[in-house]
Amino acid sequence: MKILLVGGGGREHAIACAISKSPKCTKLYCAPGNAGIAAIAECVPIGVMEFDKLVAFAKEKEIDFVVVGPDDPLVGGIVDEFENAGFRTFGPRKNAAILEGSKAFSKDLMKKYNIPTAAYETFDDAEKALEYLRTKADFPIVLKADGLALGKGVLICEDLAQAEAGVKEIMEDKKFGSAGNRMVIEEFMTGREVSVLSFVDGKTVKIMSSAQDHKRAGDGDTGLNTGGMGNFSPSPFYTKEVSDFCDKYIFQPTVDAMAAEGRPFHGVIFFGLMLTPKGPRVLEYNARFGDPEAQVVLPRLENDIVDVFEACIDGKLDQIDLKFSDNAAVCVVLASDGYPVKYEKGFPIEGLDKFEGRDDVFCFHAGTKFDDAGRIVTNGGRVLGVTALGADLKTARKNAYDATEWVSFENKYMRHDIGKAIDEA
Repeated sequence: MKILLVGGGGREHAIACAISKSPKCTKLYCAPGNAGIAAIAECVPIGVMEFDKLVAFAKEKEIDFVVVGPDDPLVGGIVDEFENAGFRTFGPRKNAAILEGSKAFSKDLMKKYNIPTAAYETFDDAEKALEYLRTKADFPIVLKADGLALGKGVLICEDLAQAEAGVKEIMEDKKFGSAGNRMVIEEFMTGREVSVLSFVDGKTVKIMSSAQDHKRAGDGDTGLNTGGMGNFSPSPFYTKEVSDFCDKYIFQPTVDAMAAEGRPFHGVIFFGLMLTPKGPRVLEYNARFGDPEAQVVLPRLENDIVDVFEACIDGKLDQIDLKFSDNAAVCVVLASDGYPVKYEKGFPIEGLDKFEGRDDVFCFHAGTKFDDAGRIVTNGGRVLGVTALGADLKTARKNAYDATEWVSFENKYMRHDIGKAIDEA
C-alpha cells in the first residue's frame, strides 16, 4: 500500500514509526511531517486543514490508504472529504469527531446514556455563566471552552474571582478563539487521572494500554496547562477492578451511544478518566491518539497497525487479537523554555544520531524542521519526545531520563518528575 499520514507532530512520528514496520506499507507520505518523520516518510508541504490540496495529492500519487492524526482536521470533516473522493481513511467522520469537537455535545451524550461524569451546565451567554457562578456554584470549579483549544481550554478556578476572570478569558476575550463561543461549567473532581486509548470499529471497542499524562509545565504539577510534558504506560492505578468498571459503564456504552445517535465511531477514542473516590468518571473524550500518549503506547503494540486500522474501517475489530508487550514506557518531552506562552525557535539540535538503530529508546520529533543549511532545528514549544522502554516503569523512567542527556539545544527545558507517581503505586 501507498499510505498518506496527515499531521506533523510527535503523535504522527509515533504513528509513522508503527506504520513503517508494516509489511503492507510500500511507500509512506506525510503531510506536512517534520524533520524526524522525514527519515521514514516522504514529507509533503501541505497543511492539515488544506483538504482540497490533500485530496488532490492523494489522487496524484494514487494513495491506497489515508491515516489522519490531529483533532482539527478530524473535527473539520477531513475523513468525509477523503471518503467522498474514494479513499479508505482511518479516523472518525465529522459527525462522530464531534465527540471531541464539542464538550457540550459529549457531556449531553453522557447525561443521556448514564455514562459517569462530572455534573455540569452549558452556557453560550457570558452574563448567564457569571450569574450561575455567583449564585449556584461550589468552588473549586472547572471552566471548559466548548471547542478545540490545543488541550489548553480548561481552567480550574479556586474561587469566584478566578472564575469571573476565566469567563472573561474564554467567552469575552476569546483567548481560545471560537472554541469559547460556548462554555461548560463543570464540577471539580478529585483523584488520579488516567488516559485509556481504544480502537473502535463502530460497534466493537478494543482497549490499548493505559497511560498517565503530565499536563502542567512545571515540576510538581505547577505552572500552566500544556499539550503534555511527559507520559508513562501502563498506569499502575488502572487496576483490573477499574478496567472492569470502565468496560461495563464507560467504554462500550460510549460506542453504543454514538451508534444509537446515528454517529457510528470508527477510529481511536481516547478516554480521559478521573479515578474519583466514588469510582471512575469521564473527564473528556478525544477522537484520536493522544499526544504524548501515542509515544508510550504505540512502541509497545505487537500487532501490525495497518491490520488494526483496516479492521476499524471494515467493522471487523472483533477478529483482531490486540496485543501489547509486557513492559513499560516513559516519555519525557523536551520543550523550548517559555512554553506554553512565549519561546524562541530555530536552534540547532545535537545528539539525535545516538537514537538511530535503537529499538528500546526513541526520539519522537514534535516541533522540528530543517533549516536552510539542512540542519535539524527547533520549530515549536514541544520539540522532542524522548521515550524509553524498560522491564518496569522505574527502569523505563531511568532509561528515558538518561537518554534526555544525549540531546542538546539552546533553551532546552523539561520536567524532572515525569512518572513520580510510580513511586506511590
